[in-house]
Amino acid sequence: MNKAVRRFRSLPIRSRLALLVAAAVAFGVAAVSVTCWFIVQGKLIQQIDEDLKATSRPVSSQSVANLLADCTTTPRPSDDRGPGSADYYVQVISATGGTCVFTNSVGTVRVTGADTAIARNAGQGIERLHDGTDTDGNPVRVLTSPLLIASPAGPQLYPGHALLIATPLKDTDKTLNDLALLLLLVSGIGVVGAGAAGLAVARAGLRPVDKLTEAVEHVARTEDLTIRIPVEDDSEDEVARLSRSFNSMTASLASSHDLQQQLIADAGHELRTPLTSLRTNIELLTRSEETGRPLPEADRKALLASVKAQVTELAALIGDLQELSRSEGQRGERIQVIALQDTVEAALRRARLRGPELTLTADLEPWFVRAEPAAMERAIVNILDNAVKFSPEGGTVEVRLTDGVLTVRDHGPGIPADELPHVFDRFWRSPSARALPGSGLGLSIVARTVRQSGGEVTLTRAENGGTLVTVRLPGAPTPPPELP
Repeated sequence: MNKAVRRFRSLPIRSRLALLVAAAVAFGVAAVSVTCWFIVQGKLIQQIDEDLKATSRPVSSQSVANLLADCTTTPRPSDDRGPGSADYYVQVISATGGTCVFTNSVGTVRVTGADTAIARNAGQGIERLHDGTDTDGNPVRVLTSPLLIASPAGPQLYPGHALLIATPLKDTDKTLNDLALLLLLVSGIGVVGAGAAGLAVARAGLRPVDKLTEAVEHVARTEDLTIRIPVEDDSEDEVARLSRSFNSMTASLASSHDLQQQLIADAGHELRTPLTSLRTNIELLTRSEETGRPLPEADRKALLASVKAQVTELAALIGDLQELSRSEGQRGERIQVIALQDTVEAALRRARLRGPELTLTADLEPWFVRAEPAAMERAIVNILDNAVKFSPEGGTVEVRLTDGVLTVRDHGPGIPADELPHVFDRFWRSPSARALPGSGLGLSIVARTVRQSGGEVTLTRAENGGTLVTVRLPGAPTPPPELP
């Protein structure tokens, strides 16, 4: 059994579908054919039984007397004709098991104990229909009933005897055999046709799957993610949904691949400048040591400070790249309900250390969100860093949190209107800010973190100058207080 199942599973899907369709049709046709055969058999037997009952009628007393007078223990034809025609078996059965056959009987039927019992209990008026055989072994349908004598006063019971009338089943059996052969032939044709139809339907239905397989093999062989499977717009079946899902997947992979290539190219471009400057400074320091010509102390300190700043910038850039490269699954494992006002407070403490000459005001109302704590704090720090970086000396940065809306407003030069659509792009930096430290990834990280928390972030020009950053985050249920 297990071997047959394994062999079936090893077949192609088309063959399996064709076999399953053929098996289902075979089962259905077999059930219908068997049911039809038994119904026809029952109807034919019912008709025969009705004919036998119609043939059974009272016999004249003289015919019975003559029949019984000529009858011996060995059945033999009598000169008297009984009920029925020449196509029936007609005989009288005695309570002792004796049989007397009428002249018009086509033969003699073998008497059973049940037939003798009806003759013995003739007064009870019981009759019996059953299958039997004649003395030659031919099948017959038998009606055994109490023997009735015709009289002017009506049918009279003849005690101790029964009348047996039977009809051959040869023609009925031939009809049933012909019907069985016809049903078998039709069933075979139906099963073969169903198998062929199933195979054709399987081929037509799996044609899109073949295209999908070819597309997958093409992608695996060439890494070409631009391939698409044509799908009819009004088609909503499973194969169409699978094709649309494949097209969406390849489009997402292509977009991800393009973004990855762009990220690598942009990262390489951004890394080249600090690395070149760092290498130049280190070469100057190394050459000074090798030639024995020490640099002036002021120049040496300036070079070391530049090296330190460039290393810090590289570390920040690498950290930003790692943050952007983290997958959604890695972030989802760390998401929890956090108090946004506490996160903003922590970010403000760090921002005040980076801009001690500035005034950072805060008006924070309680608000709870679902987010990754470290990522959300980093995003808010990035927003505040930009505000500190572009604020004039002695300026003010205003931070407000109300009903899940966090706003950070500085009083710096602001961003030109034509540059606003690009502020959240990776590695994009305003031409006026390229001389300042930074990687151009800060706002990209902000946008990604806020989006993953179900919110949105916008950056606009503030009234009377400066920049206004607005972060909207959906609220989360307040966590229960911690037990002491």
